[in-house]
Amino acid sequence: MSIIMSCFCFRKGNPAKTNHDQFVILASETSFTVNEVEALLDLYRKLSGTVIGDGLIHKEEFQFALLRNISKQNLFVDRVFDMFDIKRNGVIEFTEFVRSLSIFHPNTSPEKKIEFAFRLFDLRQSGYIGHNELKEMVLATLTESDVTVPDDIVESIVGKTMREADSNGDGKIDGKEWKEYVRKNPSLLKMMTLPYLKDITLAFPSFVLRTEVEHC
Repeated sequence: MSIIMSCFCFRKGNPAKTNHDQFVILASETSFTVNEVEALLDLYRKLSGTVIGDGLIHKEEFQFALLRNISKQNLFVDRVFDMFDIKRNGVIEFTEFVRSLSIFHPNTSPEKKIEFAFRLFDLRQSGYIGHNELKEMVLATLTESDVTVPDDIVESIVGKTMREADSNGDGKIDGKEWKEYVRKNPSLLKMMTLPYLKDITLAFPSFVLRTEVEHC
């Protein structure tokens, strides 16, 4: 039995039936259908075999999938990986992959996306987003998109966001303020939605079709 299948808690009986039962459970807990969960297993296998090939997604493989580079460090990628790694064991197992990816599904509620985004930007896990944390994530997002912006422009963006979101003027953005700010600026949720996930059975992102690591 492959390592990837050990991510499921198998019960005694027909393995194929057990797999299907687990797909049904994951579908009931996420925005994916059973068929989409099955398709995600194929996507997971492709990603978990790009660098290390042990049937689990390591940070290098996750980074390669997003950046096409295993040596280029990026805070945004690190944070997303940490959010997916629910067990905090340094790898993303299949069930973690499905549950976390579901946040980016078009059918997932805005409330769940807003909460995930807040935790993503809360780098220190302090329960609020400070000026420096916001700036770090803005820079990381720009870097991930290969966009270079002068520091004074970045500071202007961060400063404007802090002024608009920090309604009580204490120099930090708490969960309630973040929720209100995003509701006034719904375009921020675009980064939390991947349209192709609505029919993963028909469309994979292009990177999963390329399995040979390219060192850039």
